[in-house]
Amino acid sequence: MTDSEVREIGDAEDLEAATAVFTQVRPRLFGIAYRMLSSVTEAEDLVQDVWLRWQAYDRSTVANPEAFLATTTTRLAINVLQSAWKRRETYIGPWLPEPVDTGADPYLGAERAEALQFASLLLMEKLTPSERAAYVLREAFEYSYAQIADILTSTEPAVRQLVSRARKHIAGERRAPVAAEEQRELLTTFLTAARAGDLTALERLFTPDVTSLSDGNGRKGIARTPLVGAERVAKFLKAISTWFWDGVEVRWTTTNGQTSAVLVRDGSAYGLVTVGATAEGIDQVLWLVNPEKNKGVSAAG
Repeated sequence: MTDSEVREIGDAEDLEAATAVFTQVRPRLFGIAYRMLSSVTEAEDLVQDVWLRWQAYDRSTVANPEAFLATTTTRLAINVLQSAWKRRETYIGPWLPEPVDTGADPYLGAERAEALQFASLLLMEKLTPSERAAYVLREAFEYSYAQIADILTSTEPAVRQLVSRARKHIAGERRAPVAAEEQRELLTTFLTAARAGDLTALERLFTPDVTSLSDGNGRKGIARTPLVGAERVAKFLKAISTWFWDGVEVRWTTTNGQTSAVLVRDGSAYGLVTVGATAEGIDQVLWLVNPEKNKGVSAAG
């Protein structure tokens, strides 16, 4: 066997080993990227970028491949966030996270499902990129403060401050959500009342400060401003009940760890609706009707 053939075999074995490492850790990388970016599309693109970098990198210098890949993913996500915010400034109407199917993997590569529900992702939009990264790595993936400091090229005390500020912000604005079974039951009851235009039933389901957000990015017939307050949201739903639900079939799916309803019209998914709820009732109604964001949504027949 020639020297060149030996080198080719060695290179092939090295790439095979690199592929095995990446494949094993990929769910975690996607989970980090998604929680950072709130976008399935952007998270998948970022993970692909990490793979290309991993292929081209001098892997003989990497002592801990998993740490290297997580670090690369997090730092790239921080960079992407900057441009993402600029794009959202030109978005028409409310912006909501792109739903991710958690039917197969309810934790998306993490030890905990933390920072995955829509309510949490929306609150994290108000954090700085570094705060968001530290919070995600600590709360969902249980990285140590020392590990996070290495990833963010910071210090442990500084990271503790980042996590503390993020926790206080999220805890200060979010009330404790109900269990998954109760959330599904409330969503089912909500849909029945919304289709019937039952004003009394809707107001009974809502918290006084319930907010309805519709993400359509300018789609015709979609509300472009948030609706706030039980009476206002209920009256809006009653008004559209005379036409909106005509020909709509409801199917069920699991997105972001919660039950969502896929609204099917003329055989294709028109959009997705879900609710956030606390012990006091439904406090968020989320309508995701931007076709670009619903491509990956699946529903049972």
